[in-house]
Amino acid sequence: MSDSSEKQLDQQKTRRLLVANQASAAEIPALLRETDPDILATLVRNRNLEEEHLRALLKRRDLPPEIPTLIHKRHFQHPSRALLLALAANNATSGHLLRQLLPRLRLFELVNLCYLPGVTPDQRMAAERTILQRLPTTPLGNKMTLARRATPTVVAALLQEGDPATFEICLNSPRLKEAAVFQFLKSARANAATLSMVARHSHWNQRPNLRMAILNNTRCPNIWFQLWLPKLPVAALQQLRANRQLPAPHKKLIAQQLKARGR
Repeated sequence: MSDSSEKQLDQQKTRRLLVANQASAAEIPALLRETDPDILATLVRNRNLEEEHLRALLKRRDLPPEIPTLIHKRHFQHPSRALLLALAANNATSGHLLRQLLPRLRLFELVNLCYLPGVTPDQRMAAERTILQRLPTTPLGNKMTLARRATPTVVAALLQEGDPATFEICLNSPRLKEAAVFQFLKSARANAATLSMVARHSHWNQRPNLRMAILNNTRCPNIWFQLWLPKLPVAALQQLRANRQLPAPHKKLIAQQLKARGR
């Protein structure tokens, strides 16, 4: 490229920078589509920039990484809830900045962030971690709402608490995974009541892995042995018999079932 061509490009950019710096509020929307990082940075510094301009800019998925940081530095003394969420949700927002923003979000703003289109897996995981950190101090009513609305990770964490008030809501969640239910059934938090909730639940009680986890739990009520043992294959009965931790009444029922089958 010749010196004259370079000089011409420099002059064009200088004019564009001047426009970005001095544009009125009415002129700014046309500049929000700029791709040059220098021009966008100048635009962010424009005194006529309003919140609606910032929110529109933060909807872009192709922002240079320095732009969200600059927006935070210059416009976040008293941000609105919508602007705070928009900055947290932009895929160009750095991990360092996101860690500063997430504690300022309300509980269900964090939930909404997890489901926003274009949110990266890292952003979703960071929001989930923030929700999990708040669970010990979250009121019961909010936990019940979380059990209905939150992501699989959060629903699984609520299930692991074993609270009867939220447990069945978690079981009804379409986002709950079988692995989370299995993990709970093997845990010390599982008791006769919660084991029976899973055993009665039409979505979970036909799954062989979960049935065996319930029967292998020493707190399992006798009724599930009486109902399920006749339907189990011999190999599963022998596996149960090998569990030395089962109480004597359970072992007796297993022995009776094996005897009835000639084993």
